[in-house]
Amino acid sequence: MKERLEQQLDFALEIDKEKNIFRQTHLSGHGRNENDAEHAWHMAIMAWLLREYANEEVDITRVMLMCLIHDIVEIDAGDTYAYDTEGLATQKAREDAAKERIYSLLPQDQKDQLIALFDEFEACETAESRFAHAMDNLQPLLLNNANGGGDWREHRVTAAQVYGRQGKTRMGSETLYQVTDRIIQKNIAAGNILSGDETEDRQNTGR
Repeated sequence: MKERLEQQLDFALEIDKEKNIFRQTHLSGHGRNENDAEHAWHMAIMAWLLREYANEEVDITRVMLMCLIHDIVEIDAGDTYAYDTEGLATQKAREDAAKERIYSLLPQDQKDQLIALFDEFEACETAESRFAHAMDNLQPLLLNNANGGGDWREHRVTAAQVYGRQGKTRMGSETLYQVTDRIIQKNIAAGNILSGDETEDRQNTGR
């Protein structure tokens, strides 16, 4: 086989390991923990379905590819729970090292393309990356809500934490942010999300 094809197949096999990286979020219907590959697939399909609600016109192919590759680095770096302050402090360093090792399996041109796309997602400065982040936030929120808020209760997540994270949803889609707001309020009322000063919580997203 040609060297280029060998590299591409090596990468294809390597990313199969993403199926073994399990997240804190559980599958709907009180199922097992979701893995990273399932999360990425779900996000990508949601992006296509919900693209009409993006705040700006987006290249949906780029958005879907961002969704599909954004957690490949967790093969090495591991999953960092959204509300784990200690883990978040080291997340970038761990993911940068993982990004270099894993994407270096590819031919240089494809390595450069996927790293650029990953970095674009992380920077959250383009219409596509903002909408991809909206999917990254909305997808687990839908699962948590479908599970009766069990993951929020288990980790004693506060309203301020959830609203703080959903700020990026609002950057990508005002319409979908309104959906998340209703879900959050319902779960605060049910006691699944710990309530704080509601005015302060909403100020975290500029509302």
